[in-house]
Amino acid sequence: MLLVMDVGNTNTVLGVYAGDEIVARWRLTTERDRTIDEYGILCRNLFTLAKLDFTAIKAIAISSVVPTLNFTLYKMAITYFEIEPLFVEPEKNSGIKIHYDTPQAVGADRVVNAVAAFHKYGGPCIVVDFGTATTFDAISPAGDYLGGVITPGVQISSEALFLRASRLPRVQIRHPEKVVGTSTIMSIQSGLYFGYIGLVDGILTRMIDELGPQKTVIATGGLAPLIGKGSAIIEIIDDDLLLEGLKLIYERNQS
Repeated sequence: MLLVMDVGNTNTVLGVYAGDEIVARWRLTTERDRTIDEYGILCRNLFTLAKLDFTAIKAIAISSVVPTLNFTLYKMAITYFEIEPLFVEPEKNSGIKIHYDTPQAVGADRVVNAVAAFHKYGGPCIVVDFGTATTFDAISPAGDYLGGVITPGVQISSEALFLRASRLPRVQIRHPEKVVGTSTIMSIQSGLYFGYIGLVDGILTRMIDELGPQKTVIATGGLAPLIGKGSAIIEIIDDDLLLEGLKLIYERNQS
């Protein structure tokens, strides 16, 4: 079995593949202060709860945008699984051509998404990943990574509003029943939800104007089901896109 891990600034997503089938997935808060042992025990506990044998893991692939955790996760893999993990290095082992001024500056998660999207849906396509930041990534008809857009995520926007406006409360991000709110909370929720959909569709419209018609526009990430369903342009919501990309990159590096 293959263990895949995507370490983001807010969440860490783990998945286990038995052949081509994903048999378990977990979404955890990214904790930068966790020790090697804490990550190892956490992984073993997750396997136990899912009734999986952690000794059946024969390989580990990791994408990370939190460099301070890389050594911790490397040592965890060595200590608890007795496996040397594969870390995605976009310009070296992703198997995709990167058209970026500095290829090493592209987040590993963005390249992993691009690999999976082209493999599953073909090109050209655009991936929108709703994470701590919302990223928009363009993939060419040949499967090359062309570049993209980075914006503050909707959670960041919500938190900034709460911190900078002393009379406005922190709210849950949800799909309001109507645009015109009749309370402060409803008004904020409407602004966050419909405003963010406007941002997403506005950027996608400009990308399509610049790049030409796209075969598919895919959304992924924690808030993709909420925001993606409100978009007039996003066609597919794929929760496992990043995990599948990690599996593909691992397999490419075995041949």
